[in-house]
Amino acid sequence: MIGAAFGLGFIIGPAIGGLLGSFGPRVPFLVAAGLSLLNWLYGFFILPESLTPANRRAFDWKRANPVGSLLNLKRYPIVLGLVASLVLIYIAAHAVQSNWAYYTIEKFKWEPAMIGASLAAVGLLIAIVQGGLIRIIIPAWGQKNSLYVGLALYSLGFFLFAIATEGWMMFAFLIPYCLGGIAGPAIQGIISTQVPPNEQGELQGALTSLMSATSIVGPLLMTQLFGAFTGETTTYYFPGAPMVMGGLLTLLSLVLAMRALANFTSPKI
Repeated sequence: MIGAAFGLGFIIGPAIGGLLGSFGPRVPFLVAAGLSLLNWLYGFFILPESLTPANRRAFDWKRANPVGSLLNLKRYPIVLGLVASLVLIYIAAHAVQSNWAYYTIEKFKWEPAMIGASLAAVGLLIAIVQGGLIRIIIPAWGQKNSLYVGLALYSLGFFLFAIATEGWMMFAFLIPYCLGGIAGPAIQGIISTQVPPNEQGELQGALTSLMSATSIVGPLLMTQLFGAFTGETTTYYFPGAPMVMGGLLTLLSLVLAMRALANFTSPKI
């Protein structure tokens, strides 16, 4: 459901931002700040506390930081293996997130309107997969198999993007790429079952910290790779290089996940 909400936001947000931008370049940012404030007010005054008193523990400064949270994961071998897999997935994602506009402009001469339409298509597909298909696929296949199939489809999507020769193909190849989104809820579900209730918040905090760290490495890696294979001095012109890198990292992520879950049995959902 969170993924579906993200997908809907991916459709609605750019449209609202574009409309508000006609009133001035600062207006979308001011409205976004206001929405963030409303979100905080909702969370503080209305959203109920999910952690019961029985599952709370004393505050510890040693664990109240990203490094401490990550070190604590060493106690859970399955979680540690899947966290390594997640890191590669997050970095691979920037092959698309950081290069989509550059890639489609360079290879297909897309205009901003077409880029916006493609991003809306991404949002729609994400909403369908996360909001609907997840509820069918994961109970039917189990978390482990859903993770494996999702990562395989995700990797396939990257490789197809890399070899696309026509703009319409990018829209077609969004289907396996976005279907790969079944891997996210599956891996998160497995990880969450491996730690006790009083460490769930710490776990999610550690994962968010990792995502932030990969948001430093991923864009640098993928945009520099794109520049290296499209610049005037390149010896081999290949705009799809970041997409290939994303596919390879995802395949490696699949290998790590399979090793971590070799003895794991998916619970019935």
